[in-house]
Amino acid sequence: MADLPYEVISDILTRLPVIYLLRFRSVCKSWRSLIDNRRFISVHLKNPIHTNLILSNDSDLYQIDFPNLNGAVPLNHPLMCYSNSITLLGSCNGLLCICNVADDIAFWNPSLRKYRILPCLPSTRRSDADASLLAVRVYGFGHESFAGDYKLVRILFLYDWHNRSFESQVKLYSLRTNSWKTLPSMPYALCCARTMGVFVGNALHWVVTRKLEPNQPDLIVAFDLRLEVFLVVPLPEIGDEGNFEIDVALLGGCLCMIVNYQDTRVDVWLMKKYGSKDSWCKVFSLMKSREMRSLKSVRPLGYSSDGSKVLLEQDRKKLFWYNMKDEQVTCVRIPGVHNLNEGMICMGSLVSPSSLGENCRKQRKLGCENTRKRRDDFLSQGFKLTL
Repeated sequence: MADLPYEVISDILTRLPVIYLLRFRSVCKSWRSLIDNRRFISVHLKNPIHTNLILSNDSDLYQIDFPNLNGAVPLNHPLMCYSNSITLLGSCNGLLCICNVADDIAFWNPSLRKYRILPCLPSTRRSDADASLLAVRVYGFGHESFAGDYKLVRILFLYDWHNRSFESQVKLYSLRTNSWKTLPSMPYALCCARTMGVFVGNALHWVVTRKLEPNQPDLIVAFDLRLEVFLVVPLPEIGDEGNFEIDVALLGGCLCMIVNYQDTRVDVWLMKKYGSKDSWCKVFSLMKSREMRSLKSVRPLGYSSDGSKVLLEQDRKKLFWYNMKDEQVTCVRIPGVHNLNEGMICMGSLVSPSSLGENCRKQRKLGCENTRKRRDDFLSQGFKLTL
């Protein structure tokens, strides 16, 4: 390859999985410099060559080639665990955000085995007068592409069931500044405490409701990582078929809405064009079967290689392939993983969280430019600003 032009070599290397690129860094100094270059890393991100399924089982994490689901490789994660619990808070550009029971949080690239531990948040202590409140926390992790910043949102919900009221406390971590800050509260109540923010279209998404009242319709709320505001996502017309619950997920790079009709049927919708209400499309309906006797907490994870099947996670305990053509469900068993807490798709990348902070700080002046235009564009897509 010595006779090939530099541009050709670069193009070839951007099409290779991370495991090979790490080896090729040792070929020569010019290749090492190329592979470590930020522009090369950015181009490589646009070619999602290799994707992994990350599974958690108590304090253990496993990496499985996706969608082949061949071989579970144990991962040595960077968080010492004081109890049998590691939580996957999110995945973005090859980075995983993980947390342990001591509230230690890390941005971690399992392909590079590099990580960054986040500064601790002050613990929230409640007085005796607040003893009747129920506290629930959710997170959301994503990439703010304009400034090249990675951000983590933490929302603490305090529920007073006696007075049927709630309040929220919103904190935002920026890798660019390596610090947390407090944001205005979110005027909605969380519907599902087990769902972390789903990152699509430069925003994080949760299912919420306006009031703690019976028969209140569920909403999907988006937190725009650049504007740092909450907005309401336009939903499709799904009809009136009795009681149902909704959840959100990521499927094929699109925002996905799961509509569960009292555990009798699950409809899966995709927003094909982010922000457009008219682009919502129902891709399949799932019924109970001999293999999947319960439809509780069904969540799609990703497509098979030919796009004919969807990998489903059921109640954070089991995995199934659903064939959309013949509507058949097949149970998936991963050798070496006997129990499952949750699963998450993570692409392979060269993004290093240990060096991102320095790179992000060089772009501070970019963050405030054209913010008004971005807000107007976002609202024009059909979103509603929450006040």
